Amino acid sequence: MTLRTPVTSRSKLPDVGTTIFTVIGQLSAQHNAINLSQGAPNFPCDPQLVAAVTRAMEADHNQYAPMTGLRPLKVKIAQKIAELYGADYDVDNEVLVTASASQGLYSAIGGLVHPGDEVIYFEPSFDSYAPIVRLQGATPVAIKLTVPDFAVNWDEVRAAITPRTRMIIINTPHNPSGQVFSASDLAQLAQITRHTDIVILSDEVYEHVVFDGQPHHGMATHPQLAERSVIVSSFGKTYHVTGWRVGYCVAPAALMDEIVKVHQFLMFSADTPMQYAFAEHMNDAQTWLSLAAFYQRKRDVMQTLLADSPFRLLPSAGSFFLLADYSHFSDECDSELVKRLITDYGVATIPLSAFYTDGTDNKLIRLSFAKDEATLRAGAQALCRVKPR
Repeated sequence: MTLRTPVTSRSKLPDVGTTIFTVIGQLSAQHNAINLSQGAPNFPCDPQLVAAVTRAMEADHNQYAPMTGLRPLKVKIAQKIAELYGADYDVDNEVLVTASASQGLYSAIGGLVHPGDEVIYFEPSFDSYAPIVRLQGATPVAIKLTVPDFAVNWDEVRAAITPRTRMIIINTPHNPSGQVFSASDLAQLAQITRHTDIVILSDEVYEHVVFDGQPHHGMATHPQLAERSVIVSSFGKTYHVTGWRVGYCVAPAALMDEIVKVHQFLMFSADTPMQYAFAEHMNDAQTWLSLAAFYQRKRDVMQTLLADSPFRLLPSAGSFFLLADYSHFSDECDSELVKRLITDYGVATIPLSAFYTDGTDNKLIRLSFAKDEATLRAGAQALCRVKPR
């Protein structure tokens, strides 16, 4: 019998293994826990959207779409941005439909960041930013948001900028904290990047989920920042279809040229029937204009249901998330508390430490209210039963 010589491989991400998200998912399934952990809706999307996809498939729109996206959809995207934010993007050269917002993030970082560059981002953060930067041979530079307001300390940003700083990654509304950028934040960012070659990558997948009548202060609302920004958004988050994996990004043509080079080899084009459906669905502006009120009602229900719980809820100005503070009744690390909530109370949440590369533990857990009312009520009832340890 011939013995095979094992193939060895030098890992590009040697410290990336099984994450707390996987552990929580497995433990939740084992205990059939109520899911307040995942930032994905558990309620159905608009039946008209499903019907539109079905019509597109039946009309045989099942082959590759144009590489940068179906033009009618790109036109709708550009029109929406112009109407909401006053920024004009050239449909043919500055709008790209991607196979998820995540693919848009990867294409932007892959196309614009080079080995030896530095990329500033803010923690707690969506977990893909730093690994994507590292895969380009670049260095992610984490700056921690202040706690408990999760604001940017712009003096720290100024101090972190070096000649190698190529990109600053922004996320507003913010996952996991639920906080949003203000007009003052935009002014600070504009001042810091003026007369530099720094690119802004702005993750705005929750752009339509901003609460209490406040506007979304995205990069497209600020002409100076729009000139240097790649803005990424998500149809999945807007239309409750995260599994359809379609997003988009917009950027000035000079930046988009480089992003498209990566996109065409990474994915070539996003799913065709879904693009036809989104183009049709976007004829009604209420499909996104009504989203803030829709999710604000869910936030408010969750806050009311948890009023008598032992947790102290932090404000949520946008996104699908609330943070809950337990520091006053337990010294447990957040990951252990989350496991106990699953095993003892049957409810799944996320420890905030999972959003820090160094595992910073602020005794906070993240709750998702992107759920139907029955799930919110059941999850809140479980959390209200939690006893200190």
